[in-house]
Amino acid sequence: MAKLKVNGETVEFDGDASTPLLWVLREQLGLTGTKYGCGKGRCGACTVHIDGKAVRACTVPVGSLDASQELVTIEGLSPDGSHPVQQAWAELDVPQCGYCQPGFIMAAAALLERNPAPDDADIDANLPNICRCGTYNRVRRGVHRAVQLKKKEVS
Repeated sequence: MAKLKVNGETVEFDGDASTPLLWVLREQLGLTGTKYGCGKGRCGACTVHIDGKAVRACTVPVGSLDASQELVTIEGLSPDGSHPVQQAWAELDVPQCGYCQPGFIMAAAALLERNPAPDDADIDANLPNICRCGTYNRVRRGVHRAVQLKKKEVS
């Protein structure tokens, strides 16, 4: 048995150390908000936070992690969808099909923790996720709206 801290809770699972984190999250822990896209770390659909950093879960062997690290999935970003990025996405109706959006939301949330006022170039550089529907302009607007909502939250 191995242990991880996921969304604030210590969880145990049985699995091979080389298994990608994505599959442990989805198959063993039932956290299906983290999506499988390419399996090669290119598309970003599987983005989660590890110690606050946006990471592609399909490229992380679960054996490289331990219970001292904080893993956050889309389910753990906020218990009620009140995170500013989630609010902005809903307000602006950012997704089209929505499949890639959990990865975009997680990447955007990590970006805003490091850079509270990103410009379009910062967004493009830090959200290299792929969206087959082409919602990139809406994603940028969503990040800018999340900045506004975050500022209101602080006020």
